[in-house]
Amino acid sequence: MSLTRSDSPVSARQTAAPQFRKPLSVVYVEDAALSHPRTVEILAKLPGATVIRCRDYRDVFNRPHQEPALQKEAQALILAVSDRPRLYEGAPVCQDFGNRNFYYTSDVMNCVFDCEYCYLQGMYPSGHIVVFVNLEDTFRGLDEVLSAKQSAYVCISYDTDLLAFEPLLGYVGKWITFAAERPNLTLELRTKSASASVLRALPVTDRVILALTLSPDTVIRTCEHRTPTLATRLALANEAIDLGWKVRLCFDPILAVHDAKAVYNDMFDEVFRTIPMDRVLDASVGLFRISKEYLKEMRRHRPCAVTCYPYELTDGVYHYPDMIGKPLTELAIARLTEFLPRERIALWDGTD
Repeated sequence: MSLTRSDSPVSARQTAAPQFRKPLSVVYVEDAALSHPRTVEILAKLPGATVIRCRDYRDVFNRPHQEPALQKEAQALILAVSDRPRLYEGAPVCQDFGNRNFYYTSDVMNCVFDCEYCYLQGMYPSGHIVVFVNLEDTFRGLDEVLSAKQSAYVCISYDTDLLAFEPLLGYVGKWITFAAERPNLTLELRTKSASASVLRALPVTDRVILALTLSPDTVIRTCEHRTPTLATRLALANEAIDLGWKVRLCFDPILAVHDAKAVYNDMFDEVFRTIPMDRVLDASVGLFRISKEYLKEMRRHRPCAVTCYPYELTDGVYHYPDMIGKPLTELAIARLTEFLPRERIALWDGTD
């Protein structure tokens, strides 16, 4: 690998033609992270990468005038040290499944997948990926929460797809080890990834819920770029169930695509043909919703059918009008209750 030094924000020349380099072929390393053992491990898995030192990850990630949609085509990796545990209370637009002490972590910011509806495009100024290498500090912060609250439900894969990063980072395995020793902790690992080999290499524990996001192939092809097909995700769901994982099926977000009722009906037919629903833990249903400020940024950087839809605004959250969204959630609930009791289906329909 080559090593250079950058004490100032990245120049426009370095990101002007992202299509000419491969994803993760450039790695920025914060000075504070340079000698961290996890940095050394990660760089060893990227032997051909150009490594650029930087004073602070924000000099790269937060610089002005970036084009996140273009950067997604050739993402750089940024390794940094966080000055605080990356642990936060869950947001109102996120489903807590009835858990009182609901938190999420953000030890990785941004995702290898490129979903047009993803709120990260409105939250982050960059399409590059930040990894905070001091994961153990988040563990310590969570132990303090567990001591004070007695229990916690923590989503570890909201601001990224942590399972997709597992071959490079190994964070899921470390979280599983951490959770297995804490009976008052439940983790949710949400993913669109479908790598069976990665899943087989992980230990199974009842402290972790594997939450698989399922979408119709029409949505996957048009909106969820670089993600696995529905059939591939369902194959992983079956394997996970056989391995002993607690599996949650997530139909979230549901989008008002053309001929949506037929599209989602076909998807549910395929799911029920493939998945042994009597062995599924539960399911979640949610219409697309997004905060006002995030959608403003998404429309500026990535105008498309999803971002430019004329949503309704309620308490700072954009969502589908009731006449559009309600029939879709009613369809999803009706189909799922063919196999699951209603109390095992969580719903966010834009009115909560």
